[in-house]
Amino acid sequence: MENNKIAAIQMVSTDDVPKNLEMAEKLIVSAAQKGAGLVLLPENFAVFSAKKMRIWAEKESSEQYFSSFLSRMAKTYKLWVVGGTIPLLPPVEESDNDILASKVRTSTLVYDELGRLAGRYDKIHLFDAQVQDSQGRYCESETIDAGTEAVVVETPFGKLGLSVCYDLRFPELYSQLLSMGAEILLVPSAFTWETGRAHWEILLRARAIENQCYVIGANQGGVHTVNRRTWGHSIIVDPWGDILGMLDQGPSVLVREIDIHYLRQLRANMPIQQHKAFIVTNYDDKAEEGDVNE
Repeated sequence: MENNKIAAIQMVSTDDVPKNLEMAEKLIVSAAQKGAGLVLLPENFAVFSAKKMRIWAEKESSEQYFSSFLSRMAKTYKLWVVGGTIPLLPPVEESDNDILASKVRTSTLVYDELGRLAGRYDKIHLFDAQVQDSQGRYCESETIDAGTEAVVVETPFGKLGLSVCYDLRFPELYSQLLSMGAEILLVPSAFTWETGRAHWEILLRARAIENQCYVIGANQGGVHTVNRRTWGHSIIVDPWGDILGMLDQGPSVLVREIDIHYLRQLRANMPIQQHKAFIVTNYDDKAEEGDVNE
């Protein structure tokens, strides 16, 4: 493919959903003007408030509010769009579960340049943690139903391994994505300021090195509310672990070229995947055992 430019889009989303979409489109246009053929939006790019996710998931279910936006962006600007995450209702077979009656799946949707849905990933690892910041307690499992399946999407740029934010701390997921053929790991995120400044760059570079993949981290980056601040520093890392580019804070776009031929040659020169002595447990098997998040 002639166009091998990929963009990480950084936002500072708020509770104003229409304005979030307006900003997302502005940044997508900027990425397209810089020659990007694929753009990655950050986690919660459209709906940042956890308390409002179920309301917007129901709206999406009836009106395709977010999916139609993403499809239109892809078709209008003739590029692949990876929609960070949007809230979707849990699967139909789970809808009778009272516990899930107020929860959502937080999902990454991938659209091709014709506006067609090419893939979906539901965030597996949920961020339940105490952080030394103004908010303190984070408990995604109160509002989110965890996904169970690892997903790789074939594209003209290479094979995309999908993940979201807190997934980044679980290398076994990326080993699974690699075993499924992943060459480019996507990590839309809303890393907090505290956890981001400590671990964001280190984790992204580690995932790139150990899997010999490009890694694209599109983060939220700024002050959202009096209690919520995100780290930003959206980044693109090559399979050797070198940083090809990194942003600071605020809404912005990072565009860089990738070279899948370089990646494949690197893997041939140093075939570390063939040298592995341990095999990761398949996520589908773990889902059957009911211990995906343990």
